[in-house]
Amino acid sequence: MQGLPNCPKCHSEYTYEDGSLFICPECAHEWSLNTENVQMEENKIIKDVNGNVLNDGDSVTIIKDLKVKGSSSILKIGTKVKNIRLVDGDHNIDCKIDGFGAMKLKSEFVKKL
Repeated sequence: MQGLPNCPKCHSEYTYEDGSLFICPECAHEWSLNTENVQMEENKIIKDVNGNVLNDGDSVTIIKDLKVKGSSSILKIGTKVKNIRLVDGDHNIDCKIDGFGAMKLKSEFVKKL
């Protein structure tokens, strides 16, 4: 569309400009053409509740009881999760939990072992 850049996240061509930001209506990603901001977004650092940097393959512990959406069971405080994968999004940890299966967790509810 009229020389506007495609979205760097979902590559949508339907971006629009709002002040100094570009916005994607399909994935709601916002960015500026300042290359420093784009590089910082691509190299996001994910931290646990105590501020420790998380990496792929780390083991973490859940710090509070969490309700499992679509189920009547909960994840108890102290549940250990091994071999996490970091992903983009609101729930930025992808993992498998024994007895529950595949899960996505928020980094604010875990601490690194």
